[in-house]
Amino acid sequence: VIDMTNVVLKFFRCRHGYFHVVNNDYTHWEMYAIGGSASPTINSQGNRYLAPANPFAKEVTKRVDTDEGRWKGWNWRSEGDLMLNGAYFTPSGAGASASYAKASSLGAKSSSMVGAITGDAGPLSCRRGRKC
Repeated sequence: VIDMTNVVLKFFRCRHGYFHVVNNDYTHWEMYAIGGSASPTINSQGNRYLAPANPFAKEVTKRVDTDEGRWKGWNWRSEGDLMLNGAYFTPSGAGASASYAKASSLGAKSSSMVGAITGDAGPLSCRRGRKC
């Protein structure tokens, strides 16, 4: 679980393979929250996406260096995600659940629980020689 409060520019780019993005809190990204290239399968479930005020940065997803004719076949879906402040997710590819079997790692909690789940997220304050 990742608290993405005040992400600068973008979060990550998925390349090849299967990605299960589950129960994260994405807040105020500057470009996009989830990017992809090289035909990844992305299964976004139970996340909270709070778009920034910038009207040109509301889209959660970004297909990087690929034209629409190619990425329309990539399997990207949003299921049970909470979209706030105009955030939107552009799905693509197969809509069938079976297409996302390899992109599932655990059961997603409701997006309404993201605040409680990520409330204590962040770096640990560990010191050498002490319990963390």
